[in-house]
Amino acid sequence: MIELQNLSKIYSSPAGDVEALRDVSLRIEDGEIFGIIGLSGAGKSTLVRCINLLERPTAGKVLIDGRDLTALPRAELLQTRRMISMIFQGFNLLEQRSVLKNITFPLEISGVKRQDAKARAQELLRVVGLEDKADAYPVQLSGGQKQRVAIARALATQPRYLLCDEATSALDPNTTRSILELLRSINQELGVTIVVITHEMKVIDQICDRVAVIDQSRIAEVGKVSEVFTSPSSDIARELILPQGRAAIDTTGGKKIRLIFDSSVSQEPIISRMTLDCQAPVNIIFADTKEYDGVIFGHMILELPRDEHQADKILTWLKNSPVKWKEEV
Repeated sequence: MIELQNLSKIYSSPAGDVEALRDVSLRIEDGEIFGIIGLSGAGKSTLVRCINLLERPTAGKVLIDGRDLTALPRAELLQTRRMISMIFQGFNLLEQRSVLKNITFPLEISGVKRQDAKARAQELLRVVGLEDKADAYPVQLSGGQKQRVAIARALATQPRYLLCDEATSALDPNTTRSILELLRSINQELGVTIVVITHEMKVIDQICDRVAVIDQSRIAEVGKVSEVFTSPSSDIARELILPQGRAAIDTTGGKKIRLIFDSSVSQEPIISRMTLDCQAPVNIIFADTKEYDGVIFGHMILELPRDEHQADKILTWLKNSPVKWKEEV
């Protein structure tokens, strides 16, 4: 388990101190895929680098399986770090080494015998679907293939935790989807706990179990992906989840309302029933749905009729329905 307690990080610069993290506390359970999402500059990359002490926090504790990394002697810290691997947006492959030798590199550093390291690398190439690329060099690979090699290299030392810092940001949508599917498979089959840092909600949608939203160096909210998606409590979460919806609200018609569809009503024809029962038209100006564990969740923003009588009928109908809703301002 990863536990961050009251973590802070301050950088000094000629222009003054910069507070990258402020009193951050998180608990990441073993076996889950945990997402950390935020806008550029929010502090998410600093946060993930503090987990393995690539960045040493100014204050607070980083506990891995109950051991505070910030208090460990150097030798013990290096040993503990072997349980934590990391992949990056830029792949960070060694251009002068083949794919196979890129994967064996961390094993060589750890003193693993050459033949054992080679066997482990070949096994991991099968895991990431690149058995035929063992002798290729990074320059001969696509972006997705490079990231698969980086993932295989990160798994070489059999870590318990895998940190992914914007690992799919440089990839096209189809390649991103395949890499995320690979990470989900690794999580399920190898039991590796994965921490995903991203600014893209679609990445969180696809593979994460829980998510923390970071804004201006602080944690704005934490929860299950389905809960944060359907009922975001912070302004930054709403901005990340419904960026298109915010623009769509600026229309010249009647009052706007947001419907929130959760597992209890996602299979019901709510809009059809509402318009038929009320005999009043509505304008759908934004809609977004996601699927979590086979259940559809979503948001929809409706523009009510300008006629106050018709609008009131719809609002009364909604007050007596099981649908979660609220007025947009």
